[in-house]
Amino acid sequence: MAKLMANKQQGYIKKWQEDKGFGFIETEAGESVFFHVSAFKAQRCPEIGEQVVFTVGQDNQGRLQAKDVQELSFVQQKMAQKNSQIRQRNHKRSAQAEFEAEQKKRLFLGIGFYGVLILFVFMNKLSWLVLAWYAILGIITYGMYAKDKAAAQSGDWRTPESTLHILSALGGWVGAMVAQTYLRHKSQKPEFRIAYYLTVIINLAGLLFILAGKDFAFLANLPFG
Repeated sequence: MAKLMANKQQGYIKKWQEDKGFGFIETEAGESVFFHVSAFKAQRCPEIGEQVVFTVGQDNQGRLQAKDVQELSFVQQKMAQKNSQIRQRNHKRSAQAEFEAEQKKRLFLGIGFYGVLILFVFMNKLSWLVLAWYAILGIITYGMYAKDKAAAQSGDWRTPESTLHILSALGGWVGAMVAQTYLRHKSQKPEFRIAYYLTVIINLAGLLFILAGKDFAFLANLPFG
């Protein structure tokens, strides 16, 4: 590796005279470059044989000499830390982008569901009361999630998970979905997520039952006891 970074060269300390405070670095090209102890950036004396990185400059008389001499291991460590920070920053940006995309997707899903309900209302397949029920339950459920998150942050009494699931099953699942996404509440616990999806299935099954025009009149004809 001829260069670790722009304008940097790599070599090793070939000679060092402690009493005079200077030495020579042999570069990867086999050249010998003078350096003074003042150019060595470590808080110790240079050691013969250790690998270093440096820049090449000139002294007051125009002679080549090494400047900004640093331990190779130190530079590699710093570069590794910097690369790690870059990866972490890129990972956070990627995660944030995915989160925002998920937000939009779920918001569009919720809007789409309400749009379908409105369409069914205009087609006389659903009553306005059903649409109003879903809208009101969605708002109430979102509010209960927001209240529960505030309680979790302040240490107050929490809303039982069963209450949130009942509201979702009754028709507030869109509000729950939006709250989980935008409030980042109840969105990581696997058991809760599974139960939530079950409430969505239960509610949609009930909605399909209504759309199919079913009723329970047939129960009167069933033999009991």
